[in-house]
Amino acid sequence: MPSLAEEICIGNLGSLQTLPDSFTWKLTAADSVLPPSSAVSSGTVEESIPVIDLSDPDVTTLIGNACKTWGAFQIANHGISQKLLDDIESLSKTLFDMPSERKLEAASSDKGVSGYGEPRISPFFEKKMWSEGFTIADASYRNHFISLWPHDHTKYCGIMEEYVDEMEKLASKLVSCILGSLGVTVEDIGWAHKLEKSGSKVGRGAIRLNHYPVCPEPERAMGLAAHTDSTILTILHQSNTGGLQVFREESGWITVEPVPGVLVVNMGDLFHILSNGKIPSVVHRAKVNHTRSRISIAYLWGGPAGEVQIAPISKLIGPVEPSLYRSITWKEYLQIKYEVFDKALDAIRVINPTN
Repeated sequence: MPSLAEEICIGNLGSLQTLPDSFTWKLTAADSVLPPSSAVSSGTVEESIPVIDLSDPDVTTLIGNACKTWGAFQIANHGISQKLLDDIESLSKTLFDMPSERKLEAASSDKGVSGYGEPRISPFFEKKMWSEGFTIADASYRNHFISLWPHDHTKYCGIMEEYVDEMEKLASKLVSCILGSLGVTVEDIGWAHKLEKSGSKVGRGAIRLNHYPVCPEPERAMGLAAHTDSTILTILHQSNTGGLQVFREESGWITVEPVPGVLVVNMGDLFHILSNGKIPSVVHRAKVNHTRSRISIAYLWGGPAGEVQIAPISKLIGPVEPSLYRSITWKEYLQIKYEVFDKALDAIRVINPTN
């Protein structure tokens, strides 16, 4: 957990006129971004992660191609109302507009996840990130909301409950579709099928509200450093200010410009494992802006609770394509990620699959 001084600093970033040294990143040529108008090697097609209409008859094929090519895609006609997206964005803005001292009253504890604070990947980087966030991972967020909104907490808790419920349904629908693109179903994931039949949740969801304040020197700052999500998948709503960037080996960093009503889906490490590496977890980051602040709301759909073993789906492996990863629990994977960060998938990779 960040120190009190650090938390006050992240709560007041938008008021700073100069970039402190602790927030100044040394960016190299490799960190440059492909402009939205830049074309791929053919010289005819612009680079952009695809926008897929979920009502398209070929949606399974389209999503499958996007997942294998990018590890990410955007979705339209997803069934989430614009009012709910506006409400969750308004909730986030209201929260982050509060005085720093008020936000600190809802700070996450040393042992807890829910609450206000820095990005959880901060300890892996020497420099600080130009952002603040609020995580909702369990019912304890209700107490934080009571502290933040003594008179309106019922309203804001209602918005959050509806958003989590709708995102959970959408995530389940997307997973079924992505599995279908690989020629398998949820029934082919033994533990997931058992959980569904028993009425239990296949994965555990969390919400991360992110705020990237106006920055005096955005070209030297970083809103959220490059990483992959540890999840099955992540569904992101971003405000009308751009900042999200995804990395593609052939092209480098590419900005994902916001499209009204469209959500971004990033594939996470757990789906990378389930697919035996066929669907990559996408490396992404967030840059900041000199004139406009940015809000994003991430729904992170993680793994199952308990001692459930997660491994490549049996139908996707065989003599020709042996299992690339050993079985692992969600809790164990999070611990490995916390220790080695971007080397977590390598840490559980089977060195010699033929043995």
